[in-house]
Amino acid sequence: MLRSVGQTRETRSGEDPRVTELRAAVSRLRRELAGHPAEFADRGIAEDELAAMDAMALSGVPEIRRLRRSLLLVAGAVGSVSALAAGLTNVRNAVELFGEPKG
Repeated sequence: MLRSVGQTRETRSGEDPRVTELRAAVSRLRRELAGHPAEFADRGIAEDELAAMDAMALSGVPEIRRLRRSLLLVAGAVGSVSALAAGLTNVRNAVELFGEPKG
């Protein structure tokens, strides 16, 4: 079933499914990043922002502007690492489930 942006449905655990999807995508990308053997200059930034995104998701529905800012920082940090492209796309798709920031 398709849903409009802004419509939510709770999972059995009572958690917003968008939050569940975000947590799963962030967790996958964090694991992929941890397992990636190459060092690159902005790896620490990506790790910090993914941790921040996870914390936002754990707290409930995250602030969309802050979430998008973190996504941009992660994309800038790992965007040139092709092995992480699919994981980054999953995180971006999860962030887009929250719609546009208000105001």
